[in-house]
Amino acid sequence: MTDDTTAEPTLDPTDLARGLEPGSRFRCDQCGNVTRFDVEATEHTRRYLHFDLGGASSVDEEEVLARDIVSVTCRWCGRDDAIRVEAAPAAGVDTAPPS
Repeated sequence: MTDDTTAEPTLDPTDLARGLEPGSRFRCDQCGNVTRFDVEATEHTRRYLHFDLGGASSVDEEEVLARDIVSVTCRWCGRDDAIRVEAAPAAGVDTAPPS
């Protein structure tokens, strides 16, 4: 029997909500874009608002209770039917091929 607790979770490339979570990102299969997307979403959130004595507010904490992704559109080529979710490279890791 093997211990699979250290295995990376498999991302469902069609679950667009996962693209907004840490450790994942969007990719456009049409043009290769991984940096610019228009995301239309509906969210149900709980926020802890802090009001100063002058009435100005700021959000101290926010919890997303539910999220529904309506659409994700590539800013480079305009496609909304070629977007997938993939694992993001680790921060600080050079992903360029060796020269």
